[in-house]
Amino acid sequence: MKQHLRVAAYAVCVQDGRILLARWVARDGTRRWTLPGGGMDHGEDPVGTVVREVAEETGCTAEVTALLGVDSMTTRRPGRFGSGEDFQSLRIVYEARITAGEPRPETDGSTDLAAWHPLDSVPALARVSLVDIGLELWRARPALGRVDGSVHGTG
Repeated sequence: MKQHLRVAAYAVCVQDGRILLARWVARDGTRRWTLPGGGMDHGEDPVGTVVREVAEETGCTAEVTALLGVDSMTTRRPGRFGSGEDFQSLRIVYEARITAGEPRPETDGSTDLAAWHPLDSVPALARVSLVDIGLELWRARPALGRVDGSVHGTG
């Protein structure tokens, strides 16, 4: 089975009791809210990645204020002509504050909308598990930078 590792950086932007989220569009058209962020380019610094991704996905300028933690997710993907792929996503989660801009849709990307959401409305949103992981890291600020000792499945 082919193995694939993707390293990505995401931002938890909480201001005035609201969190900034981007709406991710899956290949099947399903739309779920996620933290703004995404994959690192080769040679790119993770802080630079998250600042770039927040700008691309939300139209806002972000300043990273803290490293919250790291999350690892594994997924097995079926292959069209073979044994498939064992996919691992290593997700670096930062706290960031928005210094300029208003949320706007991403152009030609994997998200179609960006918006501020009241923190108490998050449980009712259709969202990926990374939103909950990011908020838990933001609230708990665990010494080891992990929500728990487990590796997460799809989400």
